[in-house]
Amino acid sequence: MSNPNFSRRGAILAVAAMLSTTSTLAFAATGSDEKPNLLSITKDPGCGCCGAWADLAIEAGFEVEITEASDYVGMKRDAAVPENLWSCHTTRISGYIIEGHVPFAAIRQLLEQRPDINGIAVPGMPAGSPGMGGGVEATAEVIAWGGIAGDGRAFPLDG
Repeated sequence: MSNPNFSRRGAILAVAAMLSTTSTLAFAATGSDEKPNLLSITKDPGCGCCGAWADLAIEAGFEVEITEASDYVGMKRDAAVPENLWSCHTTRISGYIIEGHVPFAAIRQLLEQRPDINGIAVPGMPAGSPGMGGGVEATAEVIAWGGIAGDGRAFPLDG
């Protein structure tokens, strides 16, 4: 006997929605106040510069946790990174998103100031940035987005 209110397609969609939400919530919770110095990095398995950035993060005094994900677009969408800011890896720390080869001084400044933004990014893969030929003290132009930064503003934010 079949239930007219139940369909296989509906059940599959419900499970997919739950898994998607669980995945997003798990990603959002990573790097919480439990370990405020933990960089939870999600990267493509084949990307070497992401590993270089992670090694530099350890050298800069951060704890690092790496998850590999082959779904590049899904990784960015799960973290709600605007497409124009995408880079090769996406990181969470203390409720913020760090996209790409962000300098470690900018991450420290973000954590000290705690502005009402979603995250900071170094779009693309600029030469000379940390992990892209630059060392632990390397700099790059950083963009903040979300909250008071709107669609994107230079970081650090001025007034």
